[in-house]
Amino acid sequence: MVNTETDPKHRYLQAARALNSQLPGHRAWIKALRERASARFDAVGFPTMRDEAWKYTNLASLVRQPFHAVSDATPLTREQLERLLPNAFDAFRLVFINGRYRPELSNPPHVDGREIARPLADALDRDAEALEPHLGQVVSIEAHPLAALNTAFLADGAYVSLPEGVALERPIHLIYVATADALAQPRALIVARSGSRATVVEQYVGIDESRYFTNAVTEVVLERGARVEHYRLQTESRLGFHVNGLHVRQHENSEFISQAIDLGGLLVRNDLYALLDAPGASCSLNGLYVADGRQHVDNHTYIAHAKPRCTSREFYKGVLDGRGRAVFNGRVVVQPDAQRTDAEQINNNLLLSEDAEIDTKPELEIYADDVKCSHGATVGQLDLDQLFYLRSRGVDDAQARDLLTFAFANDVLRRFRIAPLRAMLEHSITTRLLRGRKLRELELI
Repeated sequence: MVNTETDPKHRYLQAARALNSQLPGHRAWIKALRERASARFDAVGFPTMRDEAWKYTNLASLVRQPFHAVSDATPLTREQLERLLPNAFDAFRLVFINGRYRPELSNPPHVDGREIARPLADALDRDAEALEPHLGQVVSIEAHPLAALNTAFLADGAYVSLPEGVALERPIHLIYVATADALAQPRALIVARSGSRATVVEQYVGIDESRYFTNAVTEVVLERGARVEHYRLQTESRLGFHVNGLHVRQHENSEFISQAIDLGGLLVRNDLYALLDAPGASCSLNGLYVADGRQHVDNHTYIAHAKPRCTSREFYKGVLDGRGRAVFNGRVVVQPDAQRTDAEQINNNLLLSEDAEIDTKPELEIYADDVKCSHGATVGQLDLDQLFYLRSRGVDDAQARDLLTFAFANDVLRRFRIAPLRAMLEHSITTRLLRGRKLRELELI
């Protein structure tokens, strides 16, 4: 018999039931969505390495931790927030602590006197009709057990609703802060109506080097001709657990650009699903993951070409040092009706130590006959000829290695259009490289 007090699955489900009366949104469909998600998570629980999609990622260390759902506000001053974000850029800002909105730290955008980015909790109570066609409809809780866990606790996060034809000049910056021992489950819904344009940055940070569990889900809907550039910046605590699901549905001639960076976290899993569901839709998925020590970063992407004349580009790179481990599984599926598809996928990885490891698996499934598709992956070390060239010009070995590694990573960073954000990441990468080199030098002494 299972001890429900100690079994992690039942512990979380009991917490969800205990919080149920405090959760916002009392419409029947919202309650039914939470109940369906709870039943699904109850049926399947946490994924294990016996599941094909999780065969290289072991959640045992996460499951053993007694993380707690936090229903009250956690104190955080503006000064503390700024220390967590030393390179802030000009943007509209919504701040969430353990998944709960903090209005005193936020400045949401307005168009014609109406907030177009606001807390999801407010929308669940006051604008449920607008949410119903989209919330919980883009992500499949049947296919993603941890998205089901997030939905069972559905409470707060960000709701971005871009009016038709509106183009925001400043980015919308969604900041998710997690604290020690917390189960933080932010939820975001982004709906870009016809012809709208926006940049959204989702940044995940932790206070100090604390241990916690962030389980985030973002759903994005792009209507005809809409364009969204989405940044996911993960700089969590090096003891933190981070699971993220980004699920996108695109309509005719829409454009979605994803820029994803993973620098922090002890164990990280990202699922990105893009459905090109109308002719002319296009998406670009760019990602960089850097892992050292005993960090583990797992990226699973899935691009579904469902209709004709759609385009996808995917470019992911990884830099692994120490005993860092990464997983990349990129799947592109061209369905029978998706004639004249144009798809490219590349995953390149650089190993800086003998103990670093990468499991990469690019996949391409084509069920149409008029397509242009390619995919590939590489795993290697620094090029000895390039090292020799730099050393022959007076650059010492350590600096030459750092220069080549930074150039490898910068191939992704240069695609970032927000200059202050790009500069901050370049500095972070440089600092990581210097720290890794010093650790290797100490090991050789």
